[in-house]
Amino acid sequence: MTGKQAEQAAWAVGGIGLAGAALGWIIAPAEFPHAWLAALTAWLGWPLGCMGLLLIHALTGGRWGHALRPQLAAGMITLPLLLPALVPFVIALPALYSWARPGNTARLHNQLYLNLPFFAGRGILYLIVWFGLGALILCALRRPEADRRLARLAPVGLILLATSVTFAAIDATMSLDPQFVSSIYGLIAITEMGLLALAVSMFAASFNPLSDAAATEILGRLLLGLVVLWAYLDFMQLLIVWQSDLAADAPWYVLRTTGGWGFAAAIVATGHFALPFFALLLPQFRRSRCGVAIVTALLILSAVIRAWWLVVPASGRGFALNDVVTMVGLLGIAAAFSLRAPALPASAQTLQRHG
Repeated sequence: MTGKQAEQAAWAVGGIGLAGAALGWIIAPAEFPHAWLAALTAWLGWPLGCMGLLLIHALTGGRWGHALRPQLAAGMITLPLLLPALVPFVIALPALYSWARPGNTARLHNQLYLNLPFFAGRGILYLIVWFGLGALILCALRRPEADRRLARLAPVGLILLATSVTFAAIDATMSLDPQFVSSIYGLIAITEMGLLALAVSMFAASFNPLSDAAATEILGRLLLGLVVLWAYLDFMQLLIVWQSDLAADAPWYVLRTTGGWGFAAAIVATGHFALPFFALLLPQFRRSRCGVAIVTALLILSAVIRAWWLVVPASGRGFALNDVVTMVGLLGIAAAFSLRAPALPASAQTLQRHG
């Protein structure tokens, strides 16, 4: 399949998915808010993670960043889709968050943080940081001395990105249960975004027959390291909540480990850690383009399932068709936009320079 054919297929799949999501919103309006938030959570980790990896490489150097720079830039370029994607989110806000409904905020111990005016103000600040950093990174990538410009931007950029992503994760998904508290939640979200962005970029690069074999080995090791880091952080949160057994925290995991959601948790543990971990331990697997494609595809699928597992149980319902079509719609449009990036005036020069 050529790039043009892949782009056309992505537009078609994404369009059908969004049409199904719109129809589902009309037929089953109670299911749509959490389905849309889950899709938004799964997709947004891609451009933000790409932005973070570009800045990290600017500080650390190495062949891995140069080998993936076109894919990372193309992923970051999908960020403008966030603006139209926020419209359904804002409309569905009262259905998502109990604290956003009139009269409920007064009963919260953290009402100074969880209230609509402060929530909106933080959201606007996140957008300013993300779009500002994205514009600065693209501007730097267009210049001949791109590495030097990115290295100057990276220290402040990474601090702003990490801080904003931490609070955005707390606002978007952790506050679905306003009683649940986790000091490591933001760090887990940051690691998940980096892992997803690396997996998507490596998956795209694995179809390039001219890819650097030595860089593929290095990227496999980096992917293994991020898989282990994510698993460690996620397990630490579970262990601390289980050990403390507090009434405010334990129900968050009880809700997500009973019934079908317990099966989803097992799938995530297997596909997001166990299978990739053992596969990436094998040097011949890390060096194989086919092996890398299989592992990264598994990580991407597991990230999607984890987004459902994180968001949908808070609605009090089970898994529904609306969740699937909404996820397919948003991710399909994002993939099409990324494949279209080389033809966009704002990004063509960047991708050609680093392709």
